[in-house]
Amino acid sequence: MLIRVDAELSDELSGAFPHLTARTQPASTTLTGEMTDQEELQGVLNLLTSLGIGVVEVVTIPD
Repeated sequence: MLIRVDAELSDELSGAFPHLTARTQPASTTLTGEMTDQEELQGVLNLLTSLGIGVVEVVTIPD
C-alpha cells in the first residue's frame, strides 16, 4: 500500500505509523507498507485526517 500526503512528516509524526516506511520529498511524504485489511487502512487515514494532514493519493501495490 502506498499513501501520499500533502505534508513533510517529521520523524515524530512518522513515528505514529511504525508499520509504514516514510519517504519525505519536498512538500509531501509517501508512506508505504502492508495493510492487513480495510479497517487498518481506514485507521491510518483517520489518524492522518485527525492530525490535519491531507491525503493526496492511496495506491495498492501488487505483490
